[in-house]
Amino acid sequence: MSEEIKSRFLDVYNKFITRPGADRLLDYLENKCDFFTAPASTRFHCAYEGGLCEHSLNVYDCLRSYLDSERAKTLFGLDFPDESVAIVSLLHDVCKTNTYKVSMRNTKDESGQWIKVPYYEYNDTLPYGHGEKSVYIVSGFMRLTRDEAMAIRWHMGFSGTEDQKLVGNALHMYPLALALMIADCEASSFIEERKDKK
Repeated sequence: MSEEIKSRFLDVYNKFITRPGADRLLDYLENKCDFFTAPASTRFHCAYEGGLCEHSLNVYDCLRSYLDSERAKTLFGLDFPDESVAIVSLLHDVCKTNTYKVSMRNTKDESGQWIKVPYYEYNDTLPYGHGEKSVYIVSGFMRLTRDEAMAIRWHMGFSGTEDQKLVGNALHMYPLALALMIADCEASSFIEERKDKK
């Protein structure tokens, strides 16, 4: 991961996330887990060292842009606090820390010779779900508002395995959850997927 990406993450985090416990959470991210070196996935978006941090910033940029749009202002009629926007976007995938390990597999190179290449293997030692695991981890350090907790919990929207009616109700009741879902989808399915294919 580039130092520029980590530096920007720290700048946004420190500027906007100031509630009690934020400093302990940041210490955890920097010193007690692999947040800044982990990939965001094993083979899809940002599947490389530092991809998780980069994806989190991409979601922040998408969410901030979306919430600043006239369409979102008309749709929601709400002004979400900068701290909430930073929390839900930067920390929505903290559940992915310490879940990817580098392994080796055999593949053929361009000449047809077998070689060993590294790849990321998914190894979840805390199988607590996806969004709910992020809420659980963050809540161990600082208190989330209900809107923040719901946004992080439901950021996968309808792509998860949950009951569709439950997802729909959550996204309807908590506009920040809907906005985060849109931002996460934009970042992972468009911005990062296109970048990864270049």
